[in-house]
Amino acid sequence: MKRYNNLYEKIVEYPNIELAHINAQKGKKHYTSVKKINKDQDRYLREIQTMLINKTFRNSEYDTFIKRGKKDRLIYRLPYFPDRIVQHAIMNIVEPFWKKTLIRDTYSAIKGRGIHDGVKRLQGFLKDKENTQYCLKMDIKKFYPSVNNDILKQIVRKKIKCKDTLWLLDEIIDSSPGIPIGNYMSQYFGNLYLDPLDHWLKEDKRIKYYARYCDDFIILHSDKEFLYKLKQDIFLFIKNELDLIVKENHQIFPVSIRGIDFLGYVFKHDSILLRKSIINDFKHKIINIKKKWKSLHYNKIINTIMSYYGWVKHGKAWNLWNKYIDNEIKNIMQTVCIKNNIKNPLKSI
Repeated sequence: MKRYNNLYEKIVEYPNIELAHINAQKGKKHYTSVKKINKDQDRYLREIQTMLINKTFRNSEYDTFIKRGKKDRLIYRLPYFPDRIVQHAIMNIVEPFWKKTLIRDTYSAIKGRGIHDGVKRLQGFLKDKENTQYCLKMDIKKFYPSVNNDILKQIVRKKIKCKDTLWLLDEIIDSSPGIPIGNYMSQYFGNLYLDPLDHWLKEDKRIKYYARYCDDFIILHSDKEFLYKLKQDIFLFIKNELDLIVKENHQIFPVSIRGIDFLGYVFKHDSILLRKSIINDFKHKIINIKKKWKSLHYNKIINTIMSYYGWVKHGKAWNLWNKYIDNEIKNIMQTVCIKNNIKNPLKSI
């Protein structure tokens, strides 16, 4: 396996830090912290460059809060300057070759391989009905908080041998126990951590139909008994190699009867439906926009509506879309777009 060296000099180059700032502020230009940097961009970015060159950069203290939802999550938040810019500067350089190590059917936080790419891939798998009769569905118990930092650093070192880059990555990895949910790099660290499992299943176990999103993964096969035996092997691999535990809700079931609840949809061999929780979230958020749109930032309104367009399009839930994207919502979008001098994306739908 090729290991990369001489990366740090690319990370600390001013054009790379400038690009990191451009990428980090996408969708966040209205944030006070971003506006502050943009008023004197060169001074702040030079300061980050100096921190990195002199190795005085230290991961900032986290601001934490509980995000309520179906599952309450402890979210870690870092300041925009310097931390989020630094993490983008790292990823600008290391992401291309990290991506090469990941198997094709890993979808979380990878450019060009989002949820809807996964949907198309899984639909492709299911065309082979004979060999996708049964599904093994599993995920990891408290995955992000349970990640072993030492194992993560060992995995990172399989691709990187640049000592300065490893120092910087270690500074971020060691900033909290496990992987902090909320960091820009956390989803990629999560992908790397489970990459040994992916390769073991594909290369050692010769699994043809396998897909993973974060710590949620599925295996399709023609033989139910094969999946029961494989399940036990997976338990041992995850415990012994990754120091993790499989959640108790693992299941083996016939695809044609139950359907695969994965990536926000329920899949059968000849159909795909939106997950009920996605439908309920869509209804709730559209109703909220109608009530509060005058107090919401225009990005939030547009991004919310158009993100659900993607869900609806792939799930062919046009009756749901037409019911809730009614004339009131269309008028709100038109007003918001005219006021902010931007193109109304609903007009092309």
